[in-house]
Amino acid sequence: MIQTANDLRVIDSGVIEGRRNIAIGQAIIELHQEGAVPDTLRFLRFPPTALVGRHQALGQEINLDYCRENGIGVVRRITGGGAIFLDPGQLGWELAIKRSTLGIGSLAEVAREICEAAANGISSLGVKASYRPRNDIEVEGRKISGTGGFFDGDTLFFQGTVLVDMNPQLMVAALHVPKAKLAKRSLDSAEQRVITLRELLGEETPGLDRIQAALASAFSQRFGLEIAPGELGEDELTLADQMYREEIGTEEFVSEIDEPPAARGDLAGLHTSPGGTITTYLRLEGPAQNHVRAALITGDFFVTPPRVIYDLESSLRGVYLDELGAAVRNFFDTAPIDMLSVAPQDFIASIENALSAVDCEVGPDQP
Repeated sequence: MIQTANDLRVIDSGVIEGRRNIAIGQAIIELHQEGAVPDTLRFLRFPPTALVGRHQALGQEINLDYCRENGIGVVRRITGGGAIFLDPGQLGWELAIKRSTLGIGSLAEVAREICEAAANGISSLGVKASYRPRNDIEVEGRKISGTGGFFDGDTLFFQGTVLVDMNPQLMVAALHVPKAKLAKRSLDSAEQRVITLRELLGEETPGLDRIQAALASAFSQRFGLEIAPGELGEDELTLADQMYREEIGTEEFVSEIDEPPAARGDLAGLHTSPGGTITTYLRLEGPAQNHVRAALITGDFFVTPPRVIYDLESSLRGVYLDELGAAVRNFFDTAPIDMLSVAPQDFIASIENALSAVDCEVGPDQP
């Protein structure tokens, strides 16, 4: 099929092993940036898989022993956000689309537009779904879809799920769900936080084809695009295989952030805001232990592009403690960054909390 500039290529790639699924998404991003593939909506599914967010510490978020003993895959996403559990009963979707196609500026605006469109699609199946900032879609106050994404140049990559059917006990066993996250919503268990189409509609639960058609129609209407059924190309599959072998499929990538540095004596500071949780680990050096040797920033926040966090960590090396606030603010003032709902002050607050153990403050420049 010949693709036009107003087309939205729609693909169903079926059930694919988790790390390879993520590699395919990365390949689509890179080829989309080059203009080699059109705006794309891909539907995807996973075998039982625990997925950690791009900036999260693996062992803190996922029960690795349980996953290993029960054949559950362990994957690191290329997007931010929190850890999730997926299996074939949940439908994943991802958009790779030009920023100019959307005509929208900030990531927060994009998230609202896409999540409202997805909520409309889900609602057309016979439930009342609505967008809940920052990145959830809910029915009856319970989560039926989580989303997240980032800009990379002119390409927006945005992912989401639809909980069609699932075993919540398996999800709870595979993940370490923080008690604070449940308490924030007055919940006793993670099972209470989520709801599935099966629970809502019973025998009337639509098939995957109908769910996919509803979402594709909602996105095409919201952004004025024509649905164009398609499939993954050889160039996408070849590039995905390379990325899988060289990075995304490797243990080094998945466990890149793993052992809590605080266990090695580093300072640790946690800050929770409506936009997510940020934990900063600082290793100090110098005779007076008054400047930063290394920094590690983890959490379930969304920052675009994701690699900017590594740039922030690098910018803090060698900085004196009383200058950290100015360093963080200067970084965010000069770097091309978009954030879904966290702000520079949230990172500063996390650093302040880490330094509280040595009775230091983060610079006088903070507002």
